[in-house]
Amino acid sequence: QFLCRELGIALEAQWRTIYHANQPQGSYEHTASEVARRSLKNLALRYLSYAAAEDSLSLLQAQFSDADNMTDRLSALTTLINDPRPEAQTMASASLVRFYEDWNHEPLVLNQWFQIQSACALPGGLARVEALLEHSAFDLHNPNKVRSVIGVFCNSNPVNFHCKDGSGYRFLADQVLTLDKLNPQIAARLLTPLTRWRRFATGPQQLMQAELARIMAEPGLSKDTFEIVSKSI
Repeated sequence: QFLCRELGIALEAQWRTIYHANQPQGSYEHTASEVARRSLKNLALRYLSYAAAEDSLSLLQAQFSDADNMTDRLSALTTLINDPRPEAQTMASASLVRFYEDWNHEPLVLNQWFQIQSACALPGGLARVEALLEHSAFDLHNPNKVRSVIGVFCNSNPVNFHCKDGSGYRFLADQVLTLDKLNPQIAARLLTPLTRWRRFATGPQQLMQAELARIMAEPGLSKDTFEIVSKSI
């Protein structure tokens, strides 16, 4: 235990050094070297957060508030959202509100705001996504919004989507059935995670197949969705 603790302290110190050593030296530049520096810096910050380093929250809050570019700001926000510490979640909630207030007029940036919440791996992912569907800025008729919330949750949040009780699968099937009447092409594309049922163990397979069968039995199913479901079953 002593050696593990000492090793952890040493690693934290190394990542902290890397983080500070790769801070920008001037105004924002979109060059290969600066992109690499930002990537390494943000990776170091994530590791400090994962290790619950004492100063990680202050570093995250400072980067989110002071960043002069979207890469650093979104990286800090994403790390905060995925940090399970209660104080981190308090900061994350306030930061999400501030980010929305600053950028709700930019549709592409707002899609990223939806995405990082939909992809959050902490417990309760489905409830968060269902809340996002009720958000005033979400529009089920907007394909980009649908992909940012429903698509990201089902494709990029395996911990929550593949919940053992099958609630993630039911959620996707419900959304597909709703969207099939609004935009059959989007509905059919969203089905992809369920069509991969053969890659999983018996339990998840059965749950996924049950949702596919439920979709298949829907009266008036569009040709797009019917084709995907029938082929996958």
